Amino acid sequence: MTVTGSFSAPPQVITFDGLLSDFDGTIVDSTDAIVKHWHKIGAELGVDPKTILETSHGRRSIDTLKLYDPSKANWEFLLPKDVSFIEGVIPKEYGSDAVEIPGARSILAALEESGATWGVVTSGTRALIDGWLGVLGLTHPKVLVVAEDVEQGKPDPRCYLLGRKKLGLEHSSSIVVLEDAPSGIKAGKAAGLTVIALTTTHTLEQLQAAGADVIVEDLRSISVKGVVDGRLQLEVRNAFQ
Repeated sequence: MTVTGSFSAPPQVITFDGLLSDFDGTIVDSTDAIVKHWHKIGAELGVDPKTILETSHGRRSIDTLKLYDPSKANWEFLLPKDVSFIEGVIPKEYGSDAVEIPGARSILAALEESGATWGVVTSGTRALIDGWLGVLGLTHPKVLVVAEDVEQGKPDPRCYLLGRKKLGLEHSSSIVVLEDAPSGIKAGKAAGLTVIALTTTHTLEQLQAAGADVIVEDLRSISVKGVVDGRLQLEVRNAFQ
């Protein structure tokens, strides 16, 4: 079905208690690096990497690995092929293959400088996120929920519920989620939060079907207006209408 409309909605300012953002595909575009990574892992597992890539985006590596080799699906740091180790080497080996999503650097800096309550909720491991933030020189969130922190990954809402708790806003539903993948959108909505989706990795139709509240092309359409009485004011421009 063809979706009619355009990214031309007039600017609007929306106020929230806090913000939680996905990472890969929302803040960083590491597609080329991840493709190379899964080709390498696929070769080790004897699995067609294209098959893995069809289901890996927006999911924790540990959940993907469980489908093909449960022996590698663990968090034990000292094991030679644990998930943290596997993901931790990606920025080191493929750092030149990742770039920031347009607008990411400015919005992260503005969130930090404004004193906003914000954090990152990701399906990646801490080693992976720390690596990309270091390679690209992006603002590091004080609140970070990673794959190791939850028993079930997205689309299960527990990651965003934990993020809300870490922000100190456990009883607030006035939190905005930035996402790019249907699994993450579903997780944010299941947690009772507002979701702004980016068309950086999936189609408009996929984001709509997942239940996104607002859809923009990338982070250049979102800016921090300020923090008033502890609440974050975001301006959203050129949303789909």
